[in-house]
Amino acid sequence: MTSTTSYRSILLPVDGSESAQHAMMIGLELAKLFGSEVTAVSVVDLAGFAQATQGYMLPDMYAYADQAAQAAVEEAMKAGKAMGVSVKGVVSRGSPAGDIIERSRDHNLIVMGTHGRSGVSHAVLGSVAEKVVRFAACPVMVVK
Repeated sequence: MTSTTSYRSILLPVDGSESAQHAMMIGLELAKLFGSEVTAVSVVDLAGFAQATQGYMLPDMYAYADQAAQAAVEEAMKAGKAMGVSVKGVVSRGSPAGDIIERSRDHNLIVMGTHGRSGVSHAVLGSVAEKVVRFAACPVMVVK
């Protein structure tokens, strides 16, 4: 990176997974280094739920997913606070890739993890990270 590179606003997609947590810590370190504002976002994947449950969604499943998303965002906020980095938290419902891509317009960098799927799993499920890399409006750092 050159000295003219400025990452004033970093987007951290979080979902509670090990890879997202690792990427979150790297993103927070970068934010501390650059003095960046950070937004941690967790998107409850409604389409994924519908596929997994064959269209039968119970209200409790939504509540559980919302709570898990909120917990992931709160973890990022807590880690940021411990590092002296202010983190804004956002929880939404919809398409994870679509939501992250939309939010990329308001950020200078996305730091996100990848679940490392390959083969049939990748072909069927697609990759949120791959879609974000292809269509985001800002640079994307993908952490394995």
